[in-house]
Amino acid sequence: MSGPRTSRPDVAAVTPAAVADAALGRLTHLAVRLLDVASAHLSLVHRPDHVVGIESLAVADDLCRATVRAEEPLVVRDVRADHRLADVPQALDGTAGAYVGVPLVGRDGHVLGALCVTDPHPRDWSDAEVALLRDLAAAAVTELELAALSLDYEADRVRWQLAVSAGGVGSFDWDLVTGHIDWDEQMHVLFGIPREAFGGRIEEFSAVVHPDDLAGVEQAIEGAISACSYYDAEYRVLLPDGAVRWVQARGQTLAGEDGRAVRMLGAAYDTTAKRDAEGRIARVLETMSAAFFLLDDAWRFTYVNAEAVRLLGRPRDELVGGVIWELYPAAVDSDFEVHYRGAAETGEPRAFEAYYPPPLDAWYEVRAWPGQDGLSVYFLDITARRTSQEEAARAQRRLRAASARLQLLSAVSDDLSSTLDTEDAVRRLARHLVPGLGTWCLITMADEHRQLHDIASWHADPDLRATVEHYAKLRLTALSPRSYLFEALRTGRLIEVPDATRTIVEALSGEARDVLRDLAPDMAYAIPMRARGRTVGAITLFLDAERGPLPEDDLAMLAQLADRAGLALDNARLYEEQRHISETLQRALLSAPVEPDHVHVVVRYLPAAEAAEVGGDWYDAFLQRDGATVLAIGDVMGHDTQAAAAMSQVRTLLRGIAYTSGGTPAEVLESLDDAMRGLNVDTMASAVVARLEQTPEEQDRGLRRLRWSNAGHLPPLLVRPDGTVEELHGTEPEMLLGVVPGRRRADADVLLENGSTVLMFTDGLVERRGEHVRDGLDRLREVVAAVAPRAAAATGTGLDLEVLVDEVLDRMLGGPADDDVAVVAVHLFPQHLPRPPHAGPEVL
Repeated sequence: MSGPRTSRPDVAAVTPAAVADAALGRLTHLAVRLLDVASAHLSLVHRPDHVVGIESLAVADDLCRATVRAEEPLVVRDVRADHRLADVPQALDGTAGAYVGVPLVGRDGHVLGALCVTDPHPRDWSDAEVALLRDLAAAAVTELELAALSLDYEADRVRWQLAVSAGGVGSFDWDLVTGHIDWDEQMHVLFGIPREAFGGRIEEFSAVVHPDDLAGVEQAIEGAISACSYYDAEYRVLLPDGAVRWVQARGQTLAGEDGRAVRMLGAAYDTTAKRDAEGRIARVLETMSAAFFLLDDAWRFTYVNAEAVRLLGRPRDELVGGVIWELYPAAVDSDFEVHYRGAAETGEPRAFEAYYPPPLDAWYEVRAWPGQDGLSVYFLDITARRTSQEEAARAQRRLRAASARLQLLSAVSDDLSSTLDTEDAVRRLARHLVPGLGTWCLITMADEHRQLHDIASWHADPDLRATVEHYAKLRLTALSPRSYLFEALRTGRLIEVPDATRTIVEALSGEARDVLRDLAPDMAYAIPMRARGRTVGAITLFLDAERGPLPEDDLAMLAQLADRAGLALDNARLYEEQRHISETLQRALLSAPVEPDHVHVVVRYLPAAEAAEVGGDWYDAFLQRDGATVLAIGDVMGHDTQAAAAMSQVRTLLRGIAYTSGGTPAEVLESLDDAMRGLNVDTMASAVVARLEQTPEEQDRGLRRLRWSNAGHLPPLLVRPDGTVEELHGTEPEMLLGVVPGRRRADADVLLENGSTVLMFTDGLVERRGEHVRDGLDRLREVVAAVAPRAAAATGTGLDLEVLVDEVLDRMLGGPADDDVAVVAVHLFPQHLPRPPHAGPEVL
């Protein structure tokens, strides 16, 4: 055979060592003899770097390449006269006069290579010779595919052996006719018998099985052989060093022609660790104070601990293996059977108490857990507890009452903390107290001027609620200053009022006396509501004669409720004060927008409904020195006074830089970044700065140019005169202010026709919890597209920007804002239309 030689990069010759070399070599020799040619050659298309010849004769790889490319037999009488082969080296040097090549086609239809024959002189090729070469090519393909299958099989076999070895599983093959047993290496390791010391006889296996397990193993083997079925056994093995190992073995018998078992194949693995763990569990179960037993799928006892033996009144050997329904027939159709079968059928644990009649004559608390090994049952004798059931019931009632008080405290606390609306919180408190603790109640609160007001009432009887409301309007002016209510407010103590109708009527004057007689309370309690060292109000709870006085535990809980309500009411008062201060400060920080010719600007600011801090959202609209209109919107990180201070600094710096420099929006943002660093304005902020520009030519055409730069803010929206809505994005995303000072920023611009509208906004308009901001932006575009025609129709002369902005806010928020929202909108209107009325900046 010839060695490797350089070839073109798409054909490589088959080497004998690569795949089925001997068979392929014989095929090429056979082609030479049968076709009486000078040389035969087989080439493949799988190794582009080398061509290795099969024969020692001249290699015809260039000729074979022609056959591969043709993908069909190539029959040439005279190579030198054939235009397809005239330029191949073999034709030029005279080594090939005649040629036949047949492609090697695999099962999938792809060409694998070619089988070629050459003769030094021109000759005619018969159909039989071409057919013979086809047959030889088909045989070559078969040899290649068989070689590939052999390689795959060997790889799978090695992988299987590695997996079995890694899992510690040994295999055996027992010839039942000769009696010889063949073990793999892992089996010898498991049984501690070297290969050279094992003769392959069943007696040698039996000799190392623990004597106590041998009978069971032999029974399992005989059963599998006689039934020609599966073999399954777990047993102990005595190792040469005296140690004991647990082994789990499984196998299957194979039948001969007569149907009788002739062979058993199987595997075995070490289960010592599992058995040791089970032993430890059994020792724990034996020392448990609770009784425990395990039932299998046939309801047989498979394990019973010592405490279960004592409580069940039978010896262990009588219980294990016995069926529970047969040993304890009274359990049939009882709660025991219902719950045991229910747990087994549903796979869900059950817990219950049940009585078993004599001879056990006891109550049991039972917990049953279904599992892979059966039904695990834990039980305790609770007969003594059941005999004192009356005391237990009383304890349960006390526990339920305490639990109800705790639930009421929790519910009231949740309600009071869930809102900062004072009257709403108090109104809900009144409904919590009635009818659980009283028949009706009134809630009194002192305002900031220390004036008292009955601001909430509730009665258990709906027909009397109007009467209670009427009494609440009369009571405070009719009560004597020495009455129970004012005593509670002065002293901060809970005041009890027995014989309430008579006692309170004596302290009342006017119509209130008659109204109270209609309500006819039997008992009353005035509970002061205190907060931060002062009394802020009181709860007056009234009970009718059927209820009787409240126990001490309920009175203690009322005092706790009153204190919590007082604190909540005082917090609400402080919140309203702080919110008022915050909104006043916010208004002071936001100025009225500029109103240049033929440009209408509308601004809105909505503080978050659930926060009292000043936010970091801001807007601005002003003229630069050259008269260009500048619009800006931004958001400083945070919601506190520091964020407000930083917002004011950033806004003021931007306005000053834009006015004095006259720079483009990008230049203004670059200078603002530098100023924030130089002046130690330690914050981060997003912002969009936009400028309206117009050249004389653009003015003649009724156009304006909007130039803007975006520092990490949400993109503005452009509403074109035809109602089309689009987002205004820059050339690339830009960093927030305060992150990387000195960074160059870019401007973007767009030409606007008269009638166009630009909407700039902060994230509070579109962001929602649990929703991607992209969804919010898409929703805003849809809302603006729907509202713009309505806003245009509202005037008949052009778009009403006030209507557009307010309608968008209403649809997007649907109520109070979760976060601060700032909006700046600008509308370009033609010169022949009048300027829309201006409402100024608005804080909602």
